[in-house]
Amino acid sequence: MADYAIGDLQGCFNEFNALLQRVNFNPSKDHLYLVGDIVARGPDSLACLEYLYKHQNSITVTLGNHDLHLIACYLLNKPPNPNDKLAAVFNSTKLPHYIAFLQTQPLALYLKQYNSFISHAGLNPDWSIAQALQHAQFAQHCYSSPKAHDFFANMYQPHPINNPNELNNYEKFRYTVNYFTRMRFLTADNQLDLSAKGEVTSGNNLTPWFMHPAITTAKQTLIFGHWAALNGKTPHNHLLALDTGCVWGGAMTLIELKSKQKTVEKSQLSSK
Repeated sequence: MADYAIGDLQGCFNEFNALLQRVNFNPSKDHLYLVGDIVARGPDSLACLEYLYKHQNSITVTLGNHDLHLIACYLLNKPPNPNDKLAAVFNSTKLPHYIAFLQTQPLALYLKQYNSFISHAGLNPDWSIAQALQHAQFAQHCYSSPKAHDFFANMYQPHPINNPNELNNYEKFRYTVNYFTRMRFLTADNQLDLSAKGEVTSGNNLTPWFMHPAITTAKQTLIFGHWAALNGKTPHNHLLALDTGCVWGGAMTLIELKSKQKTVEKSQLSSK
């Protein structure tokens, strides 16, 4: 029995499947935690969804921004971006089942046995682990509720800058999913900046979220994806960045949670 976490698939099924074979992943006894962005940009998002749905009892996904966007496009009847290469997904008769499955998945989770917190983009430095899980539960209630359509319709508005305690539920939902799925840099006054997407040394006078003192001194292992430009490199051993840019010609990274041993599969795609 083994537990694994794996970086952003983004439709790169061949590399995903190769990694599972290399570690002899057995769905009957092992468990796989995915840090989100299952779909989009890669060549076979449908195969990724099919695998996860088939083995859902052995799978947990902390949803990413591309996963939420897929749900939003479906519920709002919006055509996906052609660059996301989701035509096969939207032509699948099983899409309603895949959407329903994704709506059961969390934004964040804590694995006590490994003292590890997992989410797509990371941990808001203003939140404790317990607070983060409460925010994640609130957001999941929103995107899995009968009113999910309304929450997704409001998800694309500007990021709220008011005191979080003063936000209405739609704003609170947007505030929460932005931190869990889109966060990279923070401003000098600790606000979320969504415009910068480059490397840490890009000279933009912003601070990576994981350089905040509350994060650098955290006692938990923080496992995340989303930031391919990091190429898996962080300044502290308790920060595990698993998005190594497979869809951009880099690699896909899997880690065994007990030993922290990494397995890397080079991308079959050319660098973009």
